[in-house]
Amino acid sequence: MTDNTIQPPFADPAMPRSADADTTDFGFRDVPISEKKPMVRAVFDSVATRYDIMNDVMSLGIHRAWKKIFITELGAHPDLTLLDLAGGTGDISFGWLRAGGGQAILSDINANMLAVGRNRALERGLISSLRFAVVDAEAIPLPDRSVDRVSIAFGLRNCTDKDAVLREARRVLRPGGRFLCLEFSRVQVAALSSVYDAWSFQVLPRMGAAIAGDRESYQYLAESIRMFPDQDTLAGMMRDAGLEHVTYRNLSGGIAAIHSGWRI
Repeated sequence: MTDNTIQPPFADPAMPRSADADTTDFGFRDVPISEKKPMVRAVFDSVATRYDIMNDVMSLGIHRAWKKIFITELGAHPDLTLLDLAGGTGDISFGWLRAGGGQAILSDINANMLAVGRNRALERGLISSLRFAVVDAEAIPLPDRSVDRVSIAFGLRNCTDKDAVLREARRVLRPGGRFLCLEFSRVQVAALSSVYDAWSFQVLPRMGAAIAGDRESYQYLAESIRMFPDQDTLAGMMRDAGLEHVTYRNLSGGIAAIHSGWRI
């Protein structure tokens, strides 16, 4: 029988890695590196039960179409395994399984998000093909060359050390394996920019307050999108991490993008 119990983290991802005073971004704020993970965790603790509604609000429902494209790009096959990083409530893992993929590991740094994903898997009859693990994507507790696909959807921008995530993704991929990232990105259509900014910084936080009673979390999420590397910068980071044949595909004029890279 498959052990799909939610596992505890191998090390507490909220523990600081060093005692120095270096800072990183938390939205538009600079915070000590050691504080970002607990702050991000608090955001997703707050929104976990409303996460799917949040995605609908943030993208006007378009994230569902983006995820379908992303799942198709993953190239599901019964002989392939998937590590779904920052998998949250399970949309990518569920889509992978429904498309005919092999076993998936649904992982997230936030246990509350993962619990929602596990409940949704039970409701959908998908539990037997899933494993669940609380995982810090910067230090993946899997052996080298152990999975065929690594996905991360709307999660990389919340990671403190994005370069470490990319290196870890490559490390756990088997030769011939593929990493794919779906993330909000840099708008490429000038006519969309002002509308998108107004939506992100004026409408979205107000809707967060009205729907979830949490303006601050939605404000952070909007800011985190603007702080995320643009398409070309992220592609360069993937190459620096050792991934090859790196490409990206803009969605909805660059509001989101799918980045792909291979371990050769």
